[in-house]
Amino acid sequence: MNVVLGDKSRFAAEVGEPGPLCRVDLWMAGKWLTCDDNMAYVPQFRRDVLDTAAWLRSGEGSSLPFAGFSAEATHRRLRQHAGDDDESEADYQLRSRFRFLLWGPTTDNVMAYLFREEDRLVITLDFWREEHLVSHPEDAGAVFGIEIPAEEFIGILEGIAASLDAS
Repeated sequence: MNVVLGDKSRFAAEVGEPGPLCRVDLWMAGKWLTCDDNMAYVPQFRRDVLDTAAWLRSGEGSSLPFAGFSAEATHRRLRQHAGDDDESEADYQLRSRFRFLLWGPTTDNVMAYLFREEDRLVITLDFWREEHLVSHPEDAGAVFGIEIPAEEFIGILEGIAASLDAS
């Protein structure tokens, strides 16, 4: 039983057969996000997805932090010194405030940020693993972004959790 939720051109998930490990494929902006590891450890992954849904349902999430910057430019600016020895604590704290898709090994191949603009979410991401960029050179330096109503996104997340509940 495969469950498909959402729209691959915006945000979508396909959840495979139930089990302690379950295939979970995620897409955003037409890009397959779980291309490196699509086998999720269900207890951890389901909990992380539900925590994200609850966080968003409570109205959390901050707007774009830099006036006049697009979401993609903001993403690049937040990533500018990420992980560098000279990254300041203030830069780290700011970047951490927007980090998103922290759902374990299944999503750790992307760096994603979430910004909330009232009832809409703006999500950006890039692929960072060298192996991915070598095999997908079109993704090198690219930032992918979407806008999606918060309720729609939360509904997809809750659908993922419900599909994994059978596991």
